[in-house]
Amino acid sequence: MYRMDCVKVNTLSSGEIDCHDFKSKLLSNKDKPAIVNVNIGTTVKGAVDDLDLVINKLQEAGFSHDRFYIHCDGALFGLMLPFVKRAPKVSFKKAIGSVSVSGHKFVGCPMPCGVLITRLEHVKVLSRNVEYLASRDATIMGSRNGHAPLFLWYTLNRKGYRGFRKEVQKCLRNAHYFKDRLVHAGIGAMLNELSSTVVFERPHDEEFVRKWQLACQGNIAHVVVMPNVTIHKLDGFLDELVQKRDAWFGEGKSQPPCIASDVGIHNCLCALHR
Repeated sequence: MYRMDCVKVNTLSSGEIDCHDFKSKLLSNKDKPAIVNVNIGTTVKGAVDDLDLVINKLQEAGFSHDRFYIHCDGALFGLMLPFVKRAPKVSFKKAIGSVSVSGHKFVGCPMPCGVLITRLEHVKVLSRNVEYLASRDATIMGSRNGHAPLFLWYTLNRKGYRGFRKEVQKCLRNAHYFKDRLVHAGIGAMLNELSSTVVFERPHDEEFVRKWQLACQGNIAHVVVMPNVTIHKLDGFLDELVQKRDAWFGEGKSQPPCIASDVGIHNCLCALHR
């Protein structure tokens, strides 16, 4: 949209920003200010970037506060993070410019929507008076869905703080249960500490992938454990997966894929790393 140069930063096997590579990329581009996207739950692995370390690396590279802007993308996990014990704080007391969360993911809004929270100084730059609306407009398109805030308000009020905390704890508990069952069955799997996204080896059969609507990337697939994903559903999926794997890999027909480069050697259970 703004035709700016985009620089990709390497990641760790967990999916987090590799802050050593991040600093080297900053030093290679010291002549320009930096706009940084920090993830609160990456798409595939559910990784949460270390915001404090990112800010430290910016300062070490000589970027003053007026030469960087940090956006925290919390699409799915942004509304779950506040209810996770030992989770890092994402706060405007830190040197961030904005935070975004989705309303149709964890909250469960019936239509795609999101909330962006930013500093008033940035809103003032973008907004303009619209006479016939008798208000100021700060959207790109000049319009937005009026129903979405009602659904968000209703859900937030109906569930409340305790309701959300209970659902987050349930998701994390079920995710740990699922990951442990995968490993017990001899299937390589990874679960980041602050996440409910379980990553495991990609099933051998594309028909199985389509049946369970798995999102895959290379040799890995993932299951995002949300409030609607019950223990019963996870057990049914895993029982079928184990049964299928016997058909795919039984009697030495072929070997499960190595996923060490995707999830780390310690999470891979292929023939080489088992």
